[in-house]
Amino acid sequence: MNCEVCHLKELEVRSSEIHEVLRCILHTIVFHRALGLVRPKDIDSELFEITYVQCGDVEVEKKIEEKISQFIAWAEKHPNRKGQICLSFYEVKNKQVSWFGNKVERHHWEQWYINLHILQPKFHVSKSHHSKHISSLGDEENWTRHTSALEVSLREVLFQIIKFANEKRDHIPSIPNLEGVSFPYEISLPSSSDSSFGMDMLMRMLQTGHPSMLS
Repeated sequence: MNCEVCHLKELEVRSSEIHEVLRCILHTIVFHRALGLVRPKDIDSELFEITYVQCGDVEVEKKIEEKISQFIAWAEKHPNRKGQICLSFYEVKNKQVSWFGNKVERHHWEQWYINLHILQPKFHVSKSHHSKHISSLGDEENWTRHTSALEVSLREVLFQIIKFANEKRDHIPSIPNLEGVSFPYEISLPSSSDSSFGMDMLMRMLQTGHPSMLS
């Protein structure tokens, strides 16, 4: 089965920015693969001059928030590291494995790879009150410069999502017979203990059982 893959541009983020960056990206992807049963909700970012759209579905919001919290917990243990999140859309199909029963399989038809470089916070130790004040001003300037650059890059990622979603349509399966706002999807995260998170992500996909449909 044809599975389209989109690798999004890598973003350099500080720990305090992870939550908002992932909310913008994940909600934008899910919204552009919504089934038409959505109540679009414009959201103004808390950190950036960016407005993105959510599906207006409680279950989608809950699932995304849960996964973001899990990724933040991973990032806290792996500062100054690169982390990758994979959002996969799939179909559920029954495959006959014997005369006695069928096996439920997930066939992924689209995968989005979100790439983040978690920046390690820098602390400046100064002996005098005056030099400490200068350091704090420098930090503030660096923070403003970093935030502005990240906002530009985040906009580029959101446009990349929209462009890919609009251009890649032939692989999208027929609308499934289920109630909900989205095609079935899953969000895979890096392992909390293993640095080779790519292999862990693959193993999670292979070992996943029955999907949890949106209600």
